[in-house]
Amino acid sequence: MKIDMSNKRLSVAPMIDWTTTDYRYFARLFNPHVYLYTEMISTGALLYGNRARHLRFAKEEHPLVLQLGGADTTEMTQCAQFAQQYGYDEVNINVGCPSDRVQHNKIGACLMAEPNTVAELVQHMQAAVDIPVTVKHRIGIDDFDSYEFMAQFVQTVADSGCTRFIVHARTAWLQGLSPKQNREIPPLRYDDVYRLKQDFPELTIEINGGIETVEDIKTHLQYIDGVMIGRAFYHNPYLLAEANSLWNQPIPKRSEILAQLYPHLQSQVAKGEPLSTMARHYLGLFQGLSGARKWRQALSGKPSLTIADIEKAANEVLLLNPDA
Repeated sequence: MKIDMSNKRLSVAPMIDWTTTDYRYFARLFNPHVYLYTEMISTGALLYGNRARHLRFAKEEHPLVLQLGGADTTEMTQCAQFAQQYGYDEVNINVGCPSDRVQHNKIGACLMAEPNTVAELVQHMQAAVDIPVTVKHRIGIDDFDSYEFMAQFVQTVADSGCTRFIVHARTAWLQGLSPKQNREIPPLRYDDVYRLKQDFPELTIEINGGIETVEDIKTHLQYIDGVMIGRAFYHNPYLLAEANSLWNQPIPKRSEILAQLYPHLQSQVAKGEPLSTMARHYLGLFQGLSGARKWRQALSGKPSLTIADIEKAANEVLLLNPDA
């Protein structure tokens, strides 16, 4: 099955504590085409925290999207302006996170119950920046889980000028389920996302949730405009490399990716960045291959980890897997 990717998108989902700049640089080595997202960053963190630290990224990470968590129009607009000033390609509003902490601050999935609030955010943010403002949301929340509820939410937000929606194809249960359970227990409803595209052909609709293979990606792209993958890309980053086949591009070897990674690690260590913190993102590099467990053990929980240690561990796995 061949997919024309000229008007399609593949992206790495925003994941708190995971899609940091260290991971995003690593992910980019596998695939030049995918869109990368930051972890969700709250408006408070940017307005009152270390803004430069939160928003830093390497130029190689483009195309790159900043995901914001917030509901205050003034604060979200100001943070969208930060995104543009720092050079992000897009800004995305989180209307999908179900955690108790973000609900308390009226961030995330609970905003699906307030489509007019989200529409107002989009309207003001778009008026203040030139980069696109997009929305990532769920199928529904709690008992408000009908297709009609989602369609009305999308219609209201689209009327404010939003044209790109990323849909996590599960309902979010705001009470009784943890964020982890909310990624696993509510059933996936892909057909509702396909229907959304049929009913709103003028909008760009992407799908997220439970997608784990290149064949899965191809299947979804027959019906909608984009696919977003989170944990499958993180735990098995080589899936990003395999996805180059969608663009009829060669699939890089892991040895080639490592050759590009080492100089970056040297420059980061020279800047004082802790290598052990960066290395936690590389544990899945050899997922499914002989020696993968030893690789993970070599990189895990070692504050004194060196680049030489990483090279040694990698070479041992590559000896067992010459074609990797």
